[in-house]
Amino acid sequence: MEENKIYSPADYKSDQSVRWCPGCGDHAILNTLHKAMAALGVPPHMTAVISGIGCSSRLPYYMNTYGFHTIHGRSAAIATGFKVANPEMTVWQISGDGDGLAIGGNHFIHTVRRNIDINMLLFNNKIYGLTKGQYSPTSDRGFVSKSSPYGTTEDPFIPAELVFGARGNFFGRSIDVELATSTQVLTAAAKHKGASVVEILQNCVIFNNGIHNHITDKEFRADRTIHLRHGEKMLFGKDNNRGLVQDGFLLKAVTLGEDGYTIDDVLVHDAHTPSNFLHQQLAMMDGYELPLAVGVIRDVEAPTYDAAVTEQVETVKAKKGFNSLRDMILAGETWTVG
Repeated sequence: MEENKIYSPADYKSDQSVRWCPGCGDHAILNTLHKAMAALGVPPHMTAVISGIGCSSRLPYYMNTYGFHTIHGRSAAIATGFKVANPEMTVWQISGDGDGLAIGGNHFIHTVRRNIDINMLLFNNKIYGLTKGQYSPTSDRGFVSKSSPYGTTEDPFIPAELVFGARGNFFGRSIDVELATSTQVLTAAAKHKGASVVEILQNCVIFNNGIHNHITDKEFRADRTIHLRHGEKMLFGKDNNRGLVQDGFLLKAVTLGEDGYTIDDVLVHDAHTPSNFLHQQLAMMDGYELPLAVGVIRDVEAPTYDAAVTEQVETVKAKKGFNSLRDMILAGETWTVG
């Protein structure tokens, strides 16, 4: 490995032609991932990108790293095995809302619960794109699609809620059109030791165009999103004159100078506090009554599964005197069948 080498985004790009629809949000996410990897400086040969099935899961083909395009819903499980077997590698796991939260939902929550040191990117466009427009686990109630022509009759998963329910230690969010924010969040996710989940609101121009417009439209994005930064006041709005304050046990959006509210009343974001009560409230804001939170919402250190397994294996090997699987198998009573 070359020491002190400075990498550029181009070092992480493959020579493959990118085959997503023109205008798809995946193009922007790929761009920011290349930039984040360059900022981190982890060599391409020490990086692995593992995906399941879906439009987003084509991403490994466009990376000049190790890559594995696996099977539907199983990328988290395969990424887990890869990381435990290769703890020195940086592992990125790519899923869509269908791949990651439907058939892959069980793997998703247990990867988070175990706190395996991988970076999980969830592209959320609230639709199945590759299979041509069926509703997904994040589609809203009443959503009309090819598989729900009269509207869905179920409520969706909220990715943040699943992460916190599984006792997640890192959750961040971005929007495909906000390249700088995405790069910052992905970089922070990779630096976190443990399972990091980054939800990226992504637009499918073919089957669900404009699904996130209520928050992404430039006309009102500043008033319906809030960029959270650790140690800074939770301010938002076109003039940065609105903020989040505590209202009993709940959060409230206020305008500075109105009803007696001043900058001193606005909360300071602490992404590192072990308590997840406020983090969960921030993550559940949806851009209507309260602004949608983007940025790093929670970033708390905790023991990781892969490090614990590695330590356990070395301890048992030293105690039992095993140097190989063969040593372990032959350590007990054995006999020869003649």
